[in-house]
Amino acid sequence: MTSIMTNAAAMAALNTMRSIDKSLEQTENRISSGYRVESASDNAAYWSIATTMRSDNKALSTVEDALGLGAAKADTAYTAMDSAINVVSEIKAKLVAAREPGVDKEKINSELTELKAQLSSISQSASFSGENWLYNDTTTAPGTKEMVGSFIRSTDGSVSIQTISFDTSTSTLVDTNDAGDGLLTKDYTATIPSGTGTTTVQYFLIDASSSTSAAGSEVVLYTTSSDTDVEGMISAVDAMLSDMTDSAASLGATKSRIDMQSEFVKDLMDVIDTGVGRLVDADMNEESTKLKALQTQQQLGVQSLSIANSNSENILSLFR
Repeated sequence: MTSIMTNAAAMAALNTMRSIDKSLEQTENRISSGYRVESASDNAAYWSIATTMRSDNKALSTVEDALGLGAAKADTAYTAMDSAINVVSEIKAKLVAAREPGVDKEKINSELTELKAQLSSISQSASFSGENWLYNDTTTAPGTKEMVGSFIRSTDGSVSIQTISFDTSTSTLVDTNDAGDGLLTKDYTATIPSGTGTTTVQYFLIDASSSTSAAGSEVVLYTTSSDTDVEGMISAVDAMLSDMTDSAASLGATKSRIDMQSEFVKDLMDVIDTGVGRLVDADMNEESTKLKALQTQQQLGVQSLSIANSNSENILSLFR
């Protein structure tokens, strides 16, 4: 039946045009934005996952910055500790030279004084971002320093922060509050010959005028210093050197861990970006193919609608 009131063909063609236009608009949006899921209305589940993971990636970026700051602190402390070890090794060598009969101990002590001043300078200079792991001039005893190491999201959705710790009580060289907390200011016990037996003496290397001073004697050479005195000093300095070497090893291990964690965080951020992209990014090859097909369908739809509309006009010829 042909009707001038209801044009079923035109209505069908118009409905097809609307569907094509909607698909075309969606494809054009994907091409212009680069996203297959740009908003929650596109795919609520994928959009929610992507939004959460993007937020986590921003947190990881901050963790990466914090690790960089931690690495700088550990680097500074390790570099200073390494320099201090070299200076203490030089002091040990000077003391061994002082054991040689006939040497001028006063002149050697002048060199020791300069070397000890260098140690104090190294300790005070080992500061980064307001933190010094080798020098303490506060009333608070050296303690554990924490650095942000990772951002963790558990399977139940809860989040937490994990830290990397370093105990600065093992690396403090000079403490102006309590001499016993500094590797160079505290007493070291040495055993020296005494008559037919032995006795113990205590020596410290640097007098930092600490509020709580060391009980032993400072490593200082006098003309009257005996060979046993010098040997006691050598023994004490060697013990200091051993503790400093252990501390440097701990600093190196901490720095190594920070570097590894930093690399892991960078890789993790890349993996998360890739995973989010797989969920929400548009496949440009696919979308470009769809665009060409939809444009062709749109042209055919226009022609189909035009033909459907012209059918009603043909009825007029029946009344001529």
